[in-house]
Amino acid sequence: MGQLGFQEILMIFIVALLVFGPKKLPELGKSLGKGIREFKKATDELKSSWEDQVKDISAPLNDVKRDIHSIGQDFKADLYKHLEAEHVDHTPPAVAQIVAETPEPSHPAEPPAETTVPKEHA
Repeated sequence: MGQLGFQEILMIFIVALLVFGPKKLPELGKSLGKGIREFKKATDELKSSWEDQVKDISAPLNDVKRDIHSIGQDFKADLYKHLEAEHVDHTPPAVAQIVAETPEPSHPAEPPAETTVPKEHA
C-alpha cells in the first residue's frame, strides 16, 4: 500500500466531518494527535531501553569472549611447548617417568634393580 494522496485525505476529511460534525471534529483531531504523540514517545522509550539493555549485556559478554580466547591461546602455546619438548626428547613420557622414579643404587658394585615397563608402553 502506498501513501495517501490529496484526494484520499480529502475524502476521509469529508466523511469524518459528516459522521462527527463540525463541533466534534477539532476535538477528535486533537485527541488523535495526542494519541499519536504518546505512541511515538512510548516506542522511542522502548527503543532506548532496549539499546541500554544490549549495551549492559555486551560489555560482560565481550569480557568473557576475551577470557575464553586468552585461555585458548594459553592452552595452544602450552600444547606446542609440550609437543616440541617431546619431539626433542625422543623418550616417550611413560618411559621418562619410570626412569625418573627409579632409585639410585646405594653401592656402585650392586647391579641396578630391574624396572618393568608396562606392556602398553613396551
